[in-house]
Amino acid sequence: MPRGWRLEASDLEALALGAAILGTGGGGNPYLGMLRARELLRKGHEIRVLPFEELRDDDVVVSVGGIGAPVVGIEKIEKGDECFRALRALEDFTGTRATALVAAEVGGSNSIEPLIAAAYAGLPVLDADGMGRAFPEVQMTSFFIYGARPYPAALADEKGNAVVLAEVKDMYWLERFARSVAIDMGAAAGFALPPMRGEFLKFCAIPHTLTQALELGQEVQRARVLREDPVARVLEVAGGVRLFVGKVVDVARRIEGGFARGHIRLAGLDADRGSTMEIEVQNENLIARRDGEVVATVPDLIALLDLETAEPITTEAVRYGFRVAVVGLPAHPRLKTKEALAVVGPAAFGYDVAYRPLLREV
Repeated sequence: MPRGWRLEASDLEALALGAAILGTGGGGNPYLGMLRARELLRKGHEIRVLPFEELRDDDVVVSVGGIGAPVVGIEKIEKGDECFRALRALEDFTGTRATALVAAEVGGSNSIEPLIAAAYAGLPVLDADGMGRAFPEVQMTSFFIYGARPYPAALADEKGNAVVLAEVKDMYWLERFARSVAIDMGAAAGFALPPMRGEFLKFCAIPHTLTQALELGQEVQRARVLREDPVARVLEVAGGVRLFVGKVVDVARRIEGGFARGHIRLAGLDADRGSTMEIEVQNENLIARRDGEVVATVPDLIALLDLETAEPITTEAVRYGFRVAVVGLPAHPRLKTKEALAVVGPAAFGYDVAYRPLLREV
């Protein structure tokens, strides 16, 4: 009997919406992935979600997702089976078969990529991930933070190439080599991380994040229909705080080392008129400064939402003139330990800023 509950085509739009909010500007735009997943369902494939509580100790779980610069995904359309082919390359190399898949990050398109690979493979996707959001680098998952072996791993592109990284020294070298291969593949590729046992994931994964993304998207959709404030619903459901309301007045963006880097500047509107906010970006929104003072940092989530619809605005799509609410959402406690902050705190991105938990009022 198939494991888990079935994800319906009607769920995909809400899931993609919630995942884009949790993507904090990065993780890639989930829209194209949602269309691919919907088409697979129409062709008779199944997508099943495995509840975190039903994970077995002896399950062999592989994390799959895209690697590269999100801005590339707008112009370089995927074939669609890259993550599945990376999974098969990894399985062929190790001689073992996965019993379930899990997202490396629930944010953005990487919430959808495991669903597509799972539909091809006939496997369930665990209701969990390794970030509870999106981060730009491979080592920034709770899997590696809490001791997952960093090899073997596999990458595949849309041209038919597959590369297996048979052995690497540590998770930082995995990131370095995988990023280099992804750049040669066109700055975007499917990526399969080393297999993990279910008993390990029980204490290191961020649980229930697919459900969180689905429910978050459904609440935004409901608020739109009822003509309620959808931004307020996001804050209520996710326990977040409104950091700023403003108009985008400057966007600086460049591709560097396989990442989209830059900053976003906003001029305040309404109650924030007369103030400014600057957001530092590396694929995702990392640091938010209001009038020069830091008000939010990684690993907490910083998201830009359309002021009227709460549609999340990704770093590759943000433009001059957008009117947005900047919201902060708290990261999962597993990302705020001493071990985790060494890998996903502000210093890990090169900022001379100490992590400060979100305040309820800014």
